[in-house]
Amino acid sequence: MAALAGPAAPAPASAAVRKRPMNLRDLKYLIAVAEKRHFGRAAEACHVSQPTLSGQIKRLEDQLGVAIFERTNRSVSVTPAGAEILKHARLALEQAEMIEDLAQAHSDPLAGPMRLGVIPTVSPYLMPSVLMPLRTACPAIRLVLSEEVTETLADRLKGHEIDAALLATDTDDHELETLPLFEEPFWVAFPRGHALSRLDKVMERDLQEVEMLLLTDGHCLRDQALDLCSRPARQTDSGLGDLRASSLETLLNMVAAGYGCTLMPALAVRGPWLTDMGIIARPIDSPNAKRTVRLVFRRSFPRRAALHALAGVIVLNLPNTVTPLYRVAGPVGDAR
Repeated sequence: MAALAGPAAPAPASAAVRKRPMNLRDLKYLIAVAEKRHFGRAAEACHVSQPTLSGQIKRLEDQLGVAIFERTNRSVSVTPAGAEILKHARLALEQAEMIEDLAQAHSDPLAGPMRLGVIPTVSPYLMPSVLMPLRTACPAIRLVLSEEVTETLADRLKGHEIDAALLATDTDDHELETLPLFEEPFWVAFPRGHALSRLDKVMERDLQEVEMLLLTDGHCLRDQALDLCSRPARQTDSGLGDLRASSLETLLNMVAAGYGCTLMPALAVRGPWLTDMGIIARPIDSPNAKRTVRLVFRRSFPRRAALHALAGVIVLNLPNTVTPLYRVAGPVGDAR
């Protein structure tokens, strides 16, 4: 006798969950928890309640059938499977942002945020004279600044974490494009009474005999100073091997204290330290004593008009100690 067919068995809970489509909000929650390593701080960053964020991530884990985070009472860590998922989540969000950027570029390329990275030997000396003119000329551009060394900015640029960067070294990366903005000569700073003060002109050869104070590794100005002084990539032999500086301001304080000399870009020559700190600064009489500051961006970046508007504002507000290289073709802020 044939068995009677009973009611159909319910689908597994996981199968029912998988029918729910994944959305960008879920991916943003994932990335926030991975970066903050804390559900409460991630919820605060995403402007939602912690139960909402925790529940959404738990439903996503059920939907995918894997644990993305390992939770304890004191910490949150990413599982191996979660690390792979997060890679794709970041890529998906980047692609979504590119879609929005493309649409914005066609409607109003000057509207929206411009995430700009600037190296530390340019940012404090250039940006104060650019910020207000940029707001006046291009009020729709919302500038988001970050200050980091060259290698970090290049990595962030290729990772779509920033839109453009102001760098003082060239790049041969095929993914990146550059707009040369200005040529900046180097000056040498030394304390009063130093042997260099007796020279009518400071030549390149004169720098090879002085105690040259350098920035720490990672700063392009350090490498440029070593190249100009024809020295190996190490500190000088004056007993200062353990005396390093991560900022130009610290170097200038060391110069004022009589520890040696330092190389400085022309933009940094403007400042109260000339009189307040007892430092003398002179240009270097050499065609090699200069650098080119460039606006670097991804070739795929769609808002070219915004980049050219930024370049125009920068060049129009440069001091006469540098030489402009970028030619402003029309009214700054004109997106046509």
